[in-house]
Amino acid sequence: MTRIDAGPLGPYTSRHVAVAAQPFTHLFADFADVPTAQLRDAALVTGLLIAAASAAGFTAHVAPVVRALPDSGVSALYALEGCHIAVHTFPERGVLLLDVLAPSAHHDAQRAVDVFVRRIDARAVRTGQQSRG
Repeated sequence: MTRIDAGPLGPYTSRHVAVAAQPFTHLFADFADVPTAQLRDAALVTGLLIAAASAAGFTAHVAPVVRALPDSGVSALYALEGCHIAVHTFPERGVLLLDVLAPSAHHDAQRAVDVFVRRIDARAVRTGQQSRG
């Protein structure tokens, strides 16, 4: 991590500061050729967010924020303790995008993705994973 401190050469001098980093797992999934009805269903997306968080063992303190968009899509964010799940749907393209960020040591983020894979009727699902932090 590079941190900017005021040093002998002014505030733009950088020095490296050792920071104990907790590794995170960042999973994403792109669902293609999803039925339009599923992509417009805010209640379905909300239920899947809650089920996904529970399946992965995430701790929730508030309800997910879910918005029906003017183009009939849905955007949703579930801010959880130390992590999040986000969903965006695009009915005109038949696409659902899922993003899961979680501390690797405490949760199995793949379980959250699996909930969506089981319930969304997509012809294709492309997934990826990256270590973060």
